[in-house]
Amino acid sequence: MKEPSNKVLSFPSRVPAKADYQRVKSSYSLLEIKQLFGLSERTIRRWTELGIIQGTPSTESGGLNYDFQALTQFRRVRELRAQGHSIRQIEAELQGQLNLFRGAEVGNLARLLTPFEEALLLHEQGDPKAAESYLEAISDGDNVAEAYCNLGIINLELGNIGKALDNFTLSLKHEPRHVEAHYNLGNLYYDAGELPLARLHYEAAAQIESGFSLVYFNLALVYHRLSDLAGALSALEKYKQLEPNDAEIEAVDQLLKAMRDPRNPNR
Repeated sequence: MKEPSNKVLSFPSRVPAKADYQRVKSSYSLLEIKQLFGLSERTIRRWTELGIIQGTPSTESGGLNYDFQALTQFRRVRELRAQGHSIRQIEAELQGQLNLFRGAEVGNLARLLTPFEEALLLHEQGDPKAAESYLEAISDGDNVAEAYCNLGIINLELGNIGKALDNFTLSLKHEPRHVEAHYNLGNLYYDAGELPLARLHYEAAAQIESGFSLVYFNLALVYHRLSDLAGALSALEKYKQLEPNDAEIEAVDQLLKAMRDPRNPNR
C-alpha cells in the first residue's frame, strides 16, 4: 500500500487484493489456520497438544502444519461456532469425537488417499493431471465443492477466466457456505472492476467466517472505491484487530488516521 497524504485518504485506485486466490490445500501452517478460521494460536496449539486435532512439526518454519483431514475438523469448528457454541463446548465435542474414533480403530492400517486427496498432491506438485483428478473426484462425489474451487484456481492460472468463474460458482452450488469459493469470486470480480459483486462475495465470506482476516482488507478496498468511507473504516479496523502483527500494520494505521481526519473531504 502507498502512504496516504496528510489530508486526503489515498488508497491507490488499483491496490491488489491482500492475498492471492485461495485454493484448498493438503497442508496448512498454523498461521494459515489462524487467518482462515479466526482461532487464536493458543487454542490451536492446545487442541494439537491434547491430540484433538492432529498437527505435524514443520521442518521449514519450525511451527506446525495441518493436513486436509484436520481442515475438515476446523470447518466443523466453524459450523459449531455459527450455531452459537462456545470454544469450551466445541472442545468437548471434538474430544468426544476423538474418543469415539479411537474406540473404533482397528490396528494401524494405513489409510488410502481419496481421489480428491490424490488430486491435491498432484496439484501441489504442479502436475497437469491434477485437473483430471479433480474431475474424477467430482464424479465420485468426493469433496465436490473443494474440487470445483481448486479447478477454478487451475483455470485462472491458464487464463480461462470464464471457466474459473463457472468453477467457483459450481463450488457454491454444492456448498453455499464455502468460504474459499466466495473469497475467490470476490477477488475475481474485484480484478474485473465489478465492485458490487466483489462486495457481495467478500461480505458473504466474512459473514460465514467472521474471523477470516484477509477478507476485511479486501472489503476495505471495495468499500473505499464504492465511496463507503464508514464501511472502509470499519473493515480496516477489523483487519487490524485480527492481524495486529501484520508487517504492514503501520501503513494500515496511517490509512485509519487519514480516514478519521476531519479535513478528509470523503468523510
